Amino acid sequence: MGNEGTATSAADVGPVVEVKNLRFTYPGIDGHPPPGSAPLIDGFSLSLRAGDRCLLVGTNGAGKTTILKILGGKHMVDPEMVRILGRSAFHDTALTSSGDLSYLGGEWRRDVAFAGFGVSIQMDISAEKMIYGVSGVDPQRRDELINVLDIDLSWRMHKASDGQRRRIQICMGLLKPFKVLLLDEITVDLDVLARANLLRYLSKECEERGATIIYATHIFDGLEDWPTHVVYVAHGKLQLAVPLEKVKEMSNLSLMRTVESWLRKERDEDRRRRQERKAIGLPEHEKQLEGTRVTGDPARSAVQVMNNGWAAGRLHSTVAGQENFFLSSNRVLRQ
Repeated sequence: MGNEGTATSAADVGPVVEVKNLRFTYPGIDGHPPPGSAPLIDGFSLSLRAGDRCLLVGTNGAGKTTILKILGGKHMVDPEMVRILGRSAFHDTALTSSGDLSYLGGEWRRDVAFAGFGVSIQMDISAEKMIYGVSGVDPQRRDELINVLDIDLSWRMHKASDGQRRRIQICMGLLKPFKVLLLDEITVDLDVLARANLLRYLSKECEERGATIIYATHIFDGLEDWPTHVVYVAHGKLQLAVPLEKVKEMSNLSLMRTVESWLRKERDEDRRRRQERKAIGLPEHEKQLEGTRVTGDPARSAVQVMNNGWAAGRLHSTVAGQENFFLSSNRVLRQ
């Protein structure tokens, strides 16, 4: 939980991250969950205080990224379900614009005409221009991050390796002091040394400044004693949210082996459930409406509704209805 001063201040201000019975389903064409669709996140609750370092674990598809994006204000939910620093994560945009709430995940992407969507940023520009191009930054903090991540300012983005571009991304994301930091597999391209240095720096941020971090990852190098809390999610539902000390009491294994045992048990139960359904003539997987794809005419089913609201005829689809929106001259195809 950090030093005594941090613990005292945390007790005074209450939870920094507070999630109460979070329920979320990706919206359909009209912005509402498709009728009959099962929620992707259901009944998720979490409370973290200043200085906490939370490790978020679960299998691929468990809902970790969705949870982090909701906490980062990227998806709209009821304002009372998710409170960051006592404010609505989605509705209070000042949380992210001020830098108090920061989300880092995935690679830098951009849309490029005729090349498709989600193309990695690899323009011919130096690391120095990228990093020094961020205004309103404490020079001492910037220099420290450049040193921690061992960034060569002469690196060119179009020639840098994935790991080097990742270091620049992390550096730029941490330039402004944050109060809540959300990390989604951000260290995937880093080497062992860079990852160790970054984790050490993040620990210092929590202990000295009282920052709160939630980190989702499948890479356990250097994590044995890093988190203060561990949260385990399966099928969008909270399975466990306890301090690290409690996890160690539950198992004599290392943290990685403990988490592995949870995931293996989950996998075995899923397999058993599928076999039972198959034995009685039911589909192995329960049927769920696919809330992010338009159904119907096969030629039209290539249109995919993205989480950010883009879809064919999106500008008037909720007014004219699905049938008319397919005939729109204003449509946008997003694969």
